[in-house]
Amino acid sequence: MKRITTVLTFCLIIANNFAFSQTTEEIKAKEIIEKAVNSRGGKELLSNIKTLYTKSSTVMDGRDVNYITKEMAPNLGSFEIEYQGRIVYRSWYDGKTGYETVKGQKQIADQDEFKDKHNRKYIMNEVAYLDSELFKVKFIKTDNEQKLNEVEATAKDGSITNLFYDTESFLLKKEEKRNPSKNSFSTILYVEYKKFGDLTNCSKNIFKSEDGDQVVTLLDLKYNKDIKKSDFKY
Repeated sequence: MKRITTVLTFCLIIANNFAFSQTTEEIKAKEIIEKAVNSRGGKELLSNIKTLYTKSSTVMDGRDVNYITKEMAPNLGSFEIEYQGRIVYRSWYDGKTGYETVKGQKQIADQDEFKDKHNRKYIMNEVAYLDSELFKVKFIKTDNEQKLNEVEATAKDGSITNLFYDTESFLLKKEEKRNPSKNSFSTILYVEYKKFGDLTNCSKNIFKSEDGDQVVTLLDLKYNKDIKKSDFKY
C-alpha cells in the first residue's frame, strides 16, 4: 500500500509540474497585458467603456479623407469614410449581420469580414485578451534591443495576433495579425499616444502594406457618450 501511495504522489508531482510549465507562458503574457491595461487607464476604466467614437484623418487614393468608427458593447460596430464632408462609404454590424452601402444602396456584406464580431464582449482589446473564453495568450520573447515584449493571442476563430509591448511604458507598439483560414497578414504600428479624458489611446497609426504605408491620425475620441443602438440600424 505504501508503494502505491508513493507512486501516486510521484505522479501527482510530475502532473503538477507539467501543468505549471504549460501555463507559465500564459501567466507571463497576462502580466504584460495587465500592465498594458494599467498604462492606458486601468482595468476598471477599460472594462466600463461601453461605447466608443473615433474620427481619424488619412490619405486614400491621393485624397484627404476621414475615417469614422462607432462601437457599442458587446459587438455592434460601424465604419464610415467621409470625403469633403460627405459619407461616401459605410459598413456596419447590427449584432447579427454585417451590411454595407454601395453607391448609396444598402446590401448584405461579406460576412467573413465580421467574423471577429461574433464572440466579441468588450470594446477595448486588452480587456478581451485577458478573457480566457475569448483568447489564449502566451509570452513569446523579450527583444532587449528593441525594448519590446512579444505576446501571442489566439482567438476562437483561429486568427493569431502578435502583440509587441514597450518594456518600459507597456504601451502597444506593433501588432501583427494572421488569419490562416483567409491566408491574410497585416501589420499596424502604434506610433504616438495621447490622453482623451482618463483614457490613454494611440493617436497615430501606420498601416503597413506592399502598396505603400498608410498613416492614420486620430482627430477625436469619445467614450460612453453620443452613441445609441439606432446608429447601427441604417
